[in-house]
Amino acid sequence: MLNLERLRTLHAVSTTGSVRGAAEALHVTTSAVSQQLSRLEREVGQRLLERQGRGIRLTDVGDLLAEHAARLLQQVELVETDLADHRGAVTGTLSVAAFATAARGLLPPVLHALRQRYPALSVRLLELEPVESIAQLRHADIDIAVVQDWPEQPLAVPEGISCAPVLEDVLDVALPVHHPLAGRAATSFEELRDEDWVGWPSAEICHGWLENTLRRNGIERRIVHTASEHSTQLALVAAGLGAAIIPRLGRGTTPAGVRFVPLLPEPRRRVFALWRNSSTNRPACRAALRALHDAAQPGVGDRQQPPGQSSWGGIEEE
Repeated sequence: MLNLERLRTLHAVSTTGSVRGAAEALHVTTSAVSQQLSRLEREVGQRLLERQGRGIRLTDVGDLLAEHAARLLQQVELVETDLADHRGAVTGTLSVAAFATAARGLLPPVLHALRQRYPALSVRLLELEPVESIAQLRHADIDIAVVQDWPEQPLAVPEGISCAPVLEDVLDVALPVHHPLAGRAATSFEELRDEDWVGWPSAEICHGWLENTLRRNGIERRIVHTASEHSTQLALVAAGLGAAIIPRLGRGTTPAGVRFVPLLPEPRRRVFALWRNSSTNRPACRAALRALHDAAQPGVGDRQQPPGQSSWGGIEEE
């Protein structure tokens, strides 16, 4: 009989590509991963790993067993979900990841509502970029990921992952208070052609969006300053060092030296909730998704629900 935890370890090595990555994903030491893999090799009676340069890779047998392990772990999660659904109790632990502005502007009331309604449920929030949160969702390190994309750059949702739209978020241009366009009711990228820009670091998804947006509008890329925090971006704008595109979700107080001006046409990003198909019927997951859906209803700030058919699967109607 193969040991489930050892199969879980092999699956982690397969998905992360290294012993160190598996150790980080499983929150154990690298030596613990190596021990589990050695024991699994003795159980199977064949080598599962081999050296490749300074790293390792799975053998053909290792790949085959890792594929079976992935299916088995999905089945285990389905069994656990069905048992929890049978009990009907919203209990246990739940991990939710969200990008920065959603973690600040959307998730706090969701977590508060869950704490009030389900005191036996423990919810953990992590601030992660979409690419990282999707990876952790696939590895079952988190249960729900709140991610973003743009209509012109749609998100690729992996197989086995469910996706539902949460809201659409409008972005405005932030200008220094004495800028000639700061008093306008609206402006356009055409009128901002000669500006220096304050943007996001190149590793963040928003950086690519800003570069592509400027390019589509015929603007030479002039992203002079970068910062992850919107408060830092706005401080640079207030100092007269450039313009920035800032979302309305989680925006906070406007600094005295900054004016927000709507853009025409309005840039919009889309916010989605992702979860594994195998956890759809888990009561805790359904409760959190329902709270997230409720928190994003129209009438709260300038957020708008996205058009089209919902993929919530009836969760929002419970």
